[in-house]
Amino acid sequence: MPQAILKPRKARPFYGRHPWVLDSAIDRVEGEPADGDVVDLVSDKGKFIARGVFNSRSRIRVRLYTWDPTEILDEPFWRRRLESAIGFRSQLGYDDPQGAARLVFSEGDALSGLIVDRYANYLAVQVTAQAIAVRLPTIVPMLVELTQPRGIMIRTERGVSRAEGIELRDGPYWGTPPDGPLVIVENGLKYELDLAEGQKTGYYLDQRDNRVAAARYFRDRRVLDMFCYSGGFSLTASALGGAREVLGVDTSQKAVTLAWSNAERNGVKNVRFQCGDGFQTLESLLEAGERFGAVVLDPPKFARTRGALDEALRAYHWLNRLGVGLLEPGGILVTCSCSGHVSREDFLYMLVGVAQQTGRQIQLLEQRGAAADHPISASCLESEYLKCFICRVV
Repeated sequence: MPQAILKPRKARPFYGRHPWVLDSAIDRVEGEPADGDVVDLVSDKGKFIARGVFNSRSRIRVRLYTWDPTEILDEPFWRRRLESAIGFRSQLGYDDPQGAARLVFSEGDALSGLIVDRYANYLAVQVTAQAIAVRLPTIVPMLVELTQPRGIMIRTERGVSRAEGIELRDGPYWGTPPDGPLVIVENGLKYELDLAEGQKTGYYLDQRDNRVAAARYFRDRRVLDMFCYSGGFSLTASALGGAREVLGVDTSQKAVTLAWSNAERNGVKNVRFQCGDGFQTLESLLEAGERFGAVVLDPPKFARTRGALDEALRAYHWLNRLGVGLLEPGGILVTCSCSGHVSREDFLYMLVGVAQQTGRQIQLLEQRGAAADHPISASCLESEYLKCFICRVV
């Protein structure tokens, strides 16, 4: 077995079962593994630590998958991991044939680099590691056997693919692609989505429970839903939360058109949508003297690298200052971050700064994260990316 040998004093994170071995931690590689080959990670003293997959083109030089020296990364290994992940979603009750769920969540399911979302009878497979890309011919037949889909679509992220050396194209990979709009049911509401070109893998499954939790605070309130995408928070606020009126705003005209379609599909009449830049729209509403009983802020990722953290926190601060400025006394602020580099503590201290700058008391009611089909690995806290704080602003 080829070996990746660590530099002195670099082994602690990997004894702690962190799955990413960066190139800066490795002293040398013995055995001339090709990209995608299995290697053993060993300490500078030659002691076995873990087994993973090598990639010379990635800053994550080795992705670790097992700490058991007797476990081989063969077909039965990948099957066991997939069966465990998919079986857990069934236990959670996420097996409604009309519904949607994340069946595999990368590091959260000890399958680093693989995300599998089920939308009704289709799968969207997102590949973020070359280790998984080269094993798709093995993994996809297992997914077909375990879930019996009509079709499987591949989704990639351009920056990640470039960093990992992944050569995959988005689009149909197996079976028959949807011949029209795909509709799923979430919390009793119907949503149309686009598996080929929609954001993420087609829909934001991670906010499923947060939409309902937030809606509990919206009865008889006028709600502003910023970065609304296909209308998840907006429709839930109206149909389940009893909001008096909802305005949803998104920068994408495609998303706004989709949100209108979803509102019509569900017979929701007191929701309207418009296209506009998030920051500019908030500033315009403030200048116009508009006020709301609740504001939802669910922006796209502001920090894609650790180096962008400070700039991202400034953006979150300004966004939330604008949102707080639009709230009536006693209004509800639902503020979210999907930037993995922004910690929960970072986000909380950002809100502290907003309270200080606005002179408003911010009462933290709920601290939430992604739904349970997005489990967080205690060994890889980077898998906790979503923060959702529900607050009362006095």
